[in-house]
Amino acid sequence: MKRHRPIIAIALLFLASTSALATDARSTAASGQAASEQALPAGTRVIRDVAYGPDPRQRFDVYLPAAARRAPAILLVHGGSWTYGDKDHPGLIPNKADYWLPKGYALISMNYRLLPDTPPLEQARDVARALAAAQRQAAAWGVDRDRFALMGHSAGAHLVAVLAASPGLVREAEAAPPRGAVMLDSAAYDVERLMKQKRHPRLYDRVFGADPAAWSAVSPYGLLSRKSLPMLAVCSTRHVMASCAQARSFERKASALGVRVEVLPQELSHMHINRELGAPSQYTEKVAAFLRSLGI
Repeated sequence: MKRHRPIIAIALLFLASTSALATDARSTAASGQAASEQALPAGTRVIRDVAYGPDPRQRFDVYLPAAARRAPAILLVHGGSWTYGDKDHPGLIPNKADYWLPKGYALISMNYRLLPDTPPLEQARDVARALAAAQRQAAAWGVDRDRFALMGHSAGAHLVAVLAASPGLVREAEAAPPRGAVMLDSAAYDVERLMKQKRHPRLYDRVFGADPAAWSAVSPYGLLSRKSLPMLAVCSTRHVMASCAQARSFERKASALGVRVEVLPQELSHMHINRELGAPSQYTEKVAAFLRSLGI
């Protein structure tokens, strides 16, 4: 019995973690004001629910800095286990708006279609479609269409990694590839390897299914090529799915291909990796430095 205790402990930790994710993601209405109702930096202009497709979830909000002129833009992709979440979640916008809007950046926070109706590959394509729509309208907002970066948290980080690893998916949506991507604590870099393990989260069975071809289509590790974009993989040292170890493996393969991938471990929880970005810290400054290094 003793030799099974580590496995049981890991399972209990994972269940506790996923329960916390669900509670946090679904607490928007009950935990205070939504991002749309919170104070934003002076002069911020917000354009809500811009459509990039016919589905009600294919919408994004645009946060523009005061007197935007050729502003660089960060496209934000929320998390939620590929099944829930929202562009207006209170943990997504406030600190990032406080930090980046006064520096002249635009933030674009998007929704995308979700499981069970929309599998991860189509979710990634929704991100590409939103990018294309934002680029088409950028000039009217005072945004530079050629200076976009992607940033996603959790499931959103996985979708961002798919597109950065395989920018052909971006071009299929008639979008110009972004300058790079920031992944905030993904635990799904090598999807094929994860799914082949005897013990993996049941959530992944619901998300990625049983078809190996579907796994490879949304495996950032497998999609890496010499054409992949620069990426910063922020990871929680507390994550029960060993997101930092996954990020390091991803970095090693990228390096062998000559692709820039940097790993930034943080002693923060999975949720605080997202919530605390933008608050005064070395963490925020390192992410900002990566974005500046991309020319945005």
